Amino acid sequence: MSGNYVPLYRKYRPQTLDKLVGQEHIKKTLTSAIELGKIAHAFLFTGPRGTGKTSTARILAKSLNCKNGPTIHPCGECESCRDITNSVPIDVIEIDAASNRKVEDTQSILEKIQYVPVNGRYKIYIIDEVHMLTNHAFNALLKTLEEPPENVIFILATTEVHKVLDTIKSRCQRFDFRRITTDDIVKHLRYISDEEKINISDDALFTIAKNSAGGMRDSISLLDQLSLLGVSKQVTSEDVNAILGRISFDILNKLSSKIIDAKPNEAIEILNDIYNSGNEPLQILTNLSEYFKNLLIVKNCRKELLCELTGLNEPQIEELSKQKTMLETHQIVFLLERITYYIKEVKMASNQHLWLEVGMIDLANMTENTTLLDLQNRVKALEGSGAVPAPRTVVQAPPPPAPAVRPVEPVTRPAPVPPQETPVVKPEPQPEPSEDFTPPPVSRKPDGNDIQSLWQTLLMNIKSPATKALLNLASPVKISPDEVIITFKNDKLVSQINDTNKKQMLVEAANTMFNQSDSKVIVRLPQANDAVVEKKKLTVEEPAPQPQPVPQAAESQPVAVEEKNVPSKNIEREESDQEKMVLELFDGKYIE
Repeated sequence: MSGNYVPLYRKYRPQTLDKLVGQEHIKKTLTSAIELGKIAHAFLFTGPRGTGKTSTARILAKSLNCKNGPTIHPCGECESCRDITNSVPIDVIEIDAASNRKVEDTQSILEKIQYVPVNGRYKIYIIDEVHMLTNHAFNALLKTLEEPPENVIFILATTEVHKVLDTIKSRCQRFDFRRITTDDIVKHLRYISDEEKINISDDALFTIAKNSAGGMRDSISLLDQLSLLGVSKQVTSEDVNAILGRISFDILNKLSSKIIDAKPNEAIEILNDIYNSGNEPLQILTNLSEYFKNLLIVKNCRKELLCELTGLNEPQIEELSKQKTMLETHQIVFLLERITYYIKEVKMASNQHLWLEVGMIDLANMTENTTLLDLQNRVKALEGSGAVPAPRTVVQAPPPPAPAVRPVEPVTRPAPVPPQETPVVKPEPQPEPSEDFTPPPVSRKPDGNDIQSLWQTLLMNIKSPATKALLNLASPVKISPDEVIITFKNDKLVSQINDTNKKQMLVEAANTMFNQSDSKVIVRLPQANDAVVEKKKLTVEEPAPQPQPVPQAAESQPVAVEEKNVPSKNIEREESDQEKMVLELFDGKYIE
């Protein structure tokens, strides 16, 4: 009995165009071509596996060679139709290009093209996985494919059309097969289940369709395997997950709840149960990342699209809706980033279970820490908008020599004109505080003019230390509620910010700083009309002398030469590119 068994994917392979599932655009085009008698000499069918390419090629061959044809409804009873159904290579020859890829195999085909068909109107060559042919084989086929004999038709099928030569593609009518939708797969699986008397739930069919990646053949093959379980009991989604090696939604929901509630001990207990049931560390992390991806979709998308985007049913969507209120979007993204990191570590680790447990403890502590970090950044942002910006740790130049050892003028002489009155051209002159006098703090409002103060406040809202270190290499051009513009001198740094989630971190930091939700952030290269915000120069300059009282001990000392003969110190350095980056990163100075 087992020798007569036909797998379901072969038993329910479509035999006419109207039975083809999920390819309406192709059915309509081929139907019109057959009815109008406009049959091309070469077709190229491309698309993912299991979407109906080979089945459509056989249906087209039947429609053209049926004794009642050309017709869109081949009889399936004539000799030509039976030969095609049973894969008898008389007039329709199927060739696997993966095993017949040499130029000699192509020449063998070309030698037999001249023979007339035996039973049908056309001699049809169906070349599957045509991208596997060598370039020499393609070139040997090229001329014949362009001008074949009148009664010869080529149907080329491939899953990787980009590997097919452009000269081949330009000589064929191309048909792109799309992935079959989940709803269409579920409907077809339900039809087969009813025909085969398979006791299976709708949720199980939905799980099968979701995991088939849009391929009908994979779905039917999995249903065929599950049909062995549907004899004594109903097949459920848990049975499907067990066969696929997937973790059920309920278990992932429990594990994610412990992560969100920051309970690492309970998360580890659930993790050990999952691991001991036969699930591999990489599989556990992959399933968990998909769960949080669905949670991110539920939090940020319209309710009408959730089932389609996540592939979950209504009760599962409701469970995710309860969890979405406990996390912010940036926390979910942060969790996904960390899971991706641990997936990479697990792939390279010799002790995968160790990294799995480390990652789970890290994830279970992360949501609480990111919430606390967010609160700290907001407090710092409020402090930074006050009278004095938040202090920064910088490398300062050494203090100037004590004024007592410097030669000074007697008290009886008229006071010289203070050097600080000499005009100095600087964008924002900031007098250095003397050792004996410290001016009182002056309250300044961050109105957008003090870009450096606003820039430091914005940086405090960045949560990632690596991103903050990278942004220290940037130069702010404009910081306002309407627009934030920063520039990098290197286009690679611009791409690194714009092409990753670091750009989103900047947007969220600006939203927090200006208390809004739609901040516009631009990261680009410097332009000629940018307002340059100069950073501290790499020099060590003595501060301008301040009028000071003459010490008592200095009255009896002789009068020294005038200070105008003492040259001012201005130590300039030529630094390397690496030194420049370090100094710019930490906003520091050289110390002699």
